[in-house]
Amino acid sequence: MLRLTWVQPEDLIGHELRQAAQDGRDPSAIAARWRAAGGSGAPPGAGASPRPAPRRLRLLAAALLDELAALPSAAADDEPTGLDGIRALCPDWPPPPARPPAPPDPGRLEAAWLGRAVGCLLGKPVEKLPLDGIRRLARAAGNWPLAGYFTARGVPADLLARYPWNRRSAATSLAENIDGMPEDDDLNYPLLGLLVLRRHGRSFTTADVARVWLDELPAGRAFTAERVAYRNLLGGLEPPLTARHHNPFREWIGALIRADVHGWTNPGDPAAAAAQAHRDATLTHTANGVYAAMFTAAVVACAATGAQDVHACLRTGLTVVPPRSRLARAVREAVRLAHEHTGFDTVVDRLHALHGATHHWVHSVPNTALLAAALTHADGDFTGSVCRAVSGGWDTDSNGATAGGVAGLLAGSPAALPDRWTAPLKNRLATSVGDFHGTGFDTLARLTHLEASRP
Repeated sequence: MLRLTWVQPEDLIGHELRQAAQDGRDPSAIAARWRAAGGSGAPPGAGASPRPAPRRLRLLAAALLDELAALPSAAADDEPTGLDGIRALCPDWPPPPARPPAPPDPGRLEAAWLGRAVGCLLGKPVEKLPLDGIRRLARAAGNWPLAGYFTARGVPADLLARYPWNRRSAATSLAENIDGMPEDDDLNYPLLGLLVLRRHGRSFTTADVARVWLDELPAGRAFTAERVAYRNLLGGLEPPLTARHHNPFREWIGALIRADVHGWTNPGDPAAAAAQAHRDATLTHTANGVYAAMFTAAVVACAATGAQDVHACLRTGLTVVPPRSRLARAVREAVRLAHEHTGFDTVVDRLHALHGATHHWVHSVPNTALLAAALTHADGDFTGSVCRAVSGGWDTDSNGATAGGVAGLLAGSPAALPDRWTAPLKNRLATSVGDFHGTGFDTLARLTHLEASRP
């Protein structure tokens, strides 16, 4: 039986009930009606429940999703989605640079692409695993604190049975199996962003992003908010409604993982990078999901110059996020914890205590907080950054990818990245996007440099 994930109304309703509670709406009466009718919560780990709901429940779920969308939000004033509203709440919005900055050196961009791939690859085998499982698997292999790719060598069979590797990734992402960079959405989306810029330039619109996706992104390679927005496009909806209609994942991490390219092509201009990321993000996301992308784009734009350390870059990232938003508060707290505690495990445990019970493991708020904590605690060091980001759990491959991209930029060149991380990639990327399959990271860097050089 084909059970399509991330789009079934009976599966979306549980996620929307949790999202409503997070963004200041009161879903209690609607939740009671859903439970009284026999409805269940969101699937805990997968994108779809094992069996379809009866037709009456499916119809009720769709109706309740509409009712939830109409509930007023107490957070609306502090968490707008429109760019003008966001800027109005940001007192330190960065000014444009006095003169157009030079584009990043191709070598620095290659290090960023490589870093993004390394961090993603490191996190792929343990994606969806609980924090305790990640720690146990790494310790059993003598790889804790995390310092290299995960391996099954030396790991007891009973531990692997209790904490199985991600089934889609183990065959390509464990140390003993790596043969080039396997396909992943954390690399597909930067490629799509590059295509948007090549075809439409810096003045692209959100509709242009949608057109490139429909042309180049197989529907089966889109997940969570992106899959819902894709479905909404095919149903005739237009942005920004694509991000809101029956989309409980609109504050998850999907827009963040698309943000690097906007920072790479706006070095030294974090405001322009954030605005560019906003036009991309609003196809699929709202509020904190959009802020996560803007924050990341601004951090990357700052790092792309090579003139600032990671702490200055993170402070710059916060200047484009409404300061009373949930995401800004979570990032500030994460940075504080990273400065206060010598052991990163302590930082991670505190973050999980703060966010784990209330947020899905793919939500942007805890993941952006963990990303900021990892970069802060590692002081920009490449290995420290990717290993801390992945060892913290939640969306391991996405956090590893973004941490690796930032740390790679700060490192400045491929030669500055340890060979044990980059050699297994073999300068080869697998993807189903456009004509990029098999492309080398050096080629991607040159193409990115070209876009960064355009006026």
